[in-house]
Amino acid sequence: MSAALGFDAPLDLARMRRERRAKLVEQMHAQGVDALVLLGQANVTYAAGVRVPAADQARAIHRRSVAIITADDAPPHVWTWFPEGAPDELPSDHVHPGLSLEWEEGARQLLDALPSGTVAIDEFTMPLYAVLEGHQLADATMVLSAAKVMKTADELECIRRASQINEAAIEAVRPTVTPGTRGTEVTGRFLRHIFELGATGNSVDPIWQVMPLSVKEGPYTATGDVVFPTVTKDAPLEDGDLVWVDNGIAYEGYQSDFGHTWVVGRDPDDRQRSQCRQWRDLISVVLEATKPGASARDLTRAAEEVRRDRRPWLPHFYLAHGIGTDSAEMPFLGTDLGNEFDETTVLAPGMVMVLEPVIWEDGHGGFRAEEVIAITDAGYEILSSLSWAEWE
Repeated sequence: MSAALGFDAPLDLARMRRERRAKLVEQMHAQGVDALVLLGQANVTYAAGVRVPAADQARAIHRRSVAIITADDAPPHVWTWFPEGAPDELPSDHVHPGLSLEWEEGARQLLDALPSGTVAIDEFTMPLYAVLEGHQLADATMVLSAAKVMKTADELECIRRASQINEAAIEAVRPTVTPGTRGTEVTGRFLRHIFELGATGNSVDPIWQVMPLSVKEGPYTATGDVVFPTVTKDAPLEDGDLVWVDNGIAYEGYQSDFGHTWVVGRDPDDRQRSQCRQWRDLISVVLEATKPGASARDLTRAAEEVRRDRRPWLPHFYLAHGIGTDSAEMPFLGTDLGNEFDETTVLAPGMVMVLEPVIWEDGHGGFRAEEVIAITDAGYEILSSLSWAEWE
């Protein structure tokens, strides 16, 4: 169980939920929002503490929880198909049966519960969009992003524990990745281990992608660059395959993000070791620029100065992204929004970021991994613990 991983830091989930709600209400007042209507499951978890069991996408959409948050001291109202997932402190008269918002009847029931004033919503169904016509609406994403971007101590501890579970499961399955092993088999073993270790969910379908040595050998891409990620296949891995790993698991609603590079059946060769060293050197340079008050552009500029031949991250991704109740959330660094957007993002204590640069040498493959860090008053704390044994 998770206790075996040495989780000894205090974790008060009720306190964490109170502090999250306080941040939301603060942002609602700042942005002139009277009520939040939340349909996104990560958002409902964040705002109301409601949990639902894992399910396929079709079932999850039709059995999703819904929450209304008001800008006062009143507890949230939630509509859920799984009332056992409501937190203990939520009054029973605030926990309602699930709504089918794909139908007008369910949408009107939710409408009847709305207070007057400006309503910010994160997702629409067509019936909900229709019944809200004429109401004063806003985008809930603006409120949520501003509240979620700085984590409390309890939120940081949840992310830290999620990372530890993820890495322990990876350590358990890595020796089984040998020639002839199928990626789907690795997935099964990995998922078994994470739940044995105390994970409360799996958020990223585990990726064990065999990478070509050049772009022209890989799948077609509209950007003309490296394709990643692709769906895990049932095909057996072969000796010498270069595998890029990416997965994420959840602990009490908070995500981890793990990335690394593996060589199947043999030790990395000198060129591959060189690529790994370049990646680690790049991370070191980016971390030197990482501190409160630095802009996202400061970090992307530092990375670009190390690799002047090409931007050292995938163009359809980013140099870094935030993580919390979503596996990718604000802040985002190095997106296609450009340098001007990065100048507006300023690092502050409590932000958590996943650095994921890529070293690519077309014709020789490349190296990719992910480092999870939290911004502190003094600089940063590394939350991940990547193993480099086979690369040194």
